[in-house]
Amino acid sequence: MEPIRPHGELARHYGAEGAREGYVRALFDEAAPHYEWINAVMSLGSGVRYRRWALDRAGLAPGARVLDIASGTGLVARAAAAIVGPAGSVVGLDPSPGMLREQRAAPNLRLVRAVGERLPFRGEGFDFVSLGYGLRHVADLSAFFSECRRVLRPGGRLLVLEFAPARPGLAGRMGRLYLEAIIPALARLGTRNAGAERVMRYCWDTVAEAVSPETVLAAARESGFADLRESRVAGLFVEYAGRKPEAVQPAGEAPAGRAQRP
Repeated sequence: MEPIRPHGELARHYGAEGAREGYVRALFDEAAPHYEWINAVMSLGSGVRYRRWALDRAGLAPGARVLDIASGTGLVARAAAAIVGPAGSVVGLDPSPGMLREQRAAPNLRLVRAVGERLPFRGEGFDFVSLGYGLRHVADLSAFFSECRRVLRPGGRLLVLEFAPARPGLAGRMGRLYLEAIIPALARLGTRNAGAERVMRYCWDTVAEAVSPETVLAAARESGFADLRESRVAGLFVEYAGRKPEAVQPAGEAPAGRAQRP
């Protein structure tokens, strides 16, 4: 089966598709020390509150076991850790060692280096899977969503936060100007780091070439997720949320217990 790429080819960045994973990892390694500053500027200081609000709305609850994919410097992971509390746990997973080094320690948070299309966990070990602004960096949407479904317990929930594709009209043009020109320039001026500018220019290019929300939802649906929804936020962001269906118990059989901790 042909992979479902999250965006068109970006040969001007990494050449052949086989070089993409290494290119993206090196790009984020270089920008890692500046990444939280860039996010704070880009979100006008509202990013921390928004991530927690989005997790709450998606059903994350105290005591849950969370896997945060493409965890980066831990912005979503820390918000999740605050919600689940000491009775819960969070695993932050990212392919970039530079990003993982920037994550702040928390008692209920541990870090794993891996990619979302090849999760190093046994099945049904998590109650909730999140991904913040990293869907454009996976190699195959079908493989990603299939792996998310595999590691979720029956009834477990998925939340993906992403940039929304630009829409026609003035709002779309303003959003494009903000992400394509203003944010990369601010990243370069504010950090004095060329890598910080490059990572934001690359991020815009992946947004500009991204597949439609309908394609994302179709890949999640075909991977077995139910109750899928897409929500636009402030015209610039989109949330994809869904649920792994509950296991159907044969007649007369007692329900299975909770999955063991991964």
